[in-house]
Amino acid sequence: MKDLKHLIYFENLLQEANNELVQQAKAEGEHALGYTCYFVPETLLNLPGCFSSRLRAPNTGSIDVGTYYMSSKICSYTRSILERGIEGGYDYLDALLSSETCQMMHRGHEHFEILGLVKEKNPQFFMSMMDVPFSDEDFAVDHYEEQLRVHVLEPLHETYGIDISDKAIRAAIRDHNEISRVMTEIGDLRKAANPVITGYEFHVIQLVSQVCPHKRILPYLKQTLTELKRRKPDAQPWFRVRLVVTGSEIDDPAFTKLIEDCGAMVVADRYCYGSLPGREEIVVQPGQAPLDAIARHYLNFSMCPRFMGQDEMRGRKKYLADLVKEYKADGIIVASNKFCEYWSYERTIDTIVLNRDFGIPVCSIEKEYVNAASGQLRTRFQAFIESVEIKKIQEGARK
Repeated sequence: MKDLKHLIYFENLLQEANNELVQQAKAEGEHALGYTCYFVPETLLNLPGCFSSRLRAPNTGSIDVGTYYMSSKICSYTRSILERGIEGGYDYLDALLSSETCQMMHRGHEHFEILGLVKEKNPQFFMSMMDVPFSDEDFAVDHYEEQLRVHVLEPLHETYGIDISDKAIRAAIRDHNEISRVMTEIGDLRKAANPVITGYEFHVIQLVSQVCPHKRILPYLKQTLTELKRRKPDAQPWFRVRLVVTGSEIDDPAFTKLIEDCGAMVVADRYCYGSLPGREEIVVQPGQAPLDAIARHYLNFSMCPRFMGQDEMRGRKKYLADLVKEYKADGIIVASNKFCEYWSYERTIDTIVLNRDFGIPVCSIEKEYVNAASGQLRTRFQAFIESVEIKKIQEGARK
């Protein structure tokens, strides 16, 4: 297929957190609000005068300093974020908003405060940590809404004078819905028998939609969508099997490229930095407060394994099985970062239940945040893809 016009530009934007578009927004007086977790609603971080910046640690090398402060038994994603913060990679931030959803990341963000990171460069920089409930019942929604008000909205208003009125929140919801519509339309192109987009390309596009100021990246996303609608696919599909990838923090497109270089196409991205869920539109019902709509949306659409009730766990397996059907996938790769508490349990259960109850082939891997063992992963992926391909051939012969 013909190369996408903006792909190289998108790839360059992912090389550092303080990318070109972030710098443009900062130069115009906008406030950069960093976050790592889905439960810090991206929507509220894009109030007028602000923009969200989901933190990554691209091109991570040694994380010895992060390990010194946190121990080697903490997931390498958290240590990498702390290491990059110590290096000054997030000095552009005006605030770091956190949620007590993962104790390891909670501890990492505590070290930002203990070490005084960013504060020296920006004396107004502040950190705020909210409590996220383990339920989406009404009482939990009320608690979450109050946490968002106390730990996100009020500090932004008091520190930077940000407008936190219902009118401003509705404007942020419109912004969220617009970028979500574009990303959903691009993502839906993966459902075709011979898609005009690769999983790697979508991964890159999804990430730039999270790490760049929305109003600055949106024109590029719209142009890319128009380009994809006109793009001609290869005469024959370049892949042998179609896979869903699920797991924890997968924010390196090279991981998706590694899978696709082995002969599979990643057709759905159900992981922490993915679009499923994450790019659904927020619906504000008549008479409903916009903050209530946001709180309900993020709790209701979440597929995070921190919700450990039996009904929620079964619902997540059903969601993955439905993705396999919707995207016509042949199997699932479940990837967790080493020492990730929630996803270690989830990966083990997924490996058993998805195959036993739904008949879906599963490849289960545990990896480091940095794909240093790419040779071992390649061998695993090649073997899995070959087994899925053989299964398809055998099923076709029986028909």
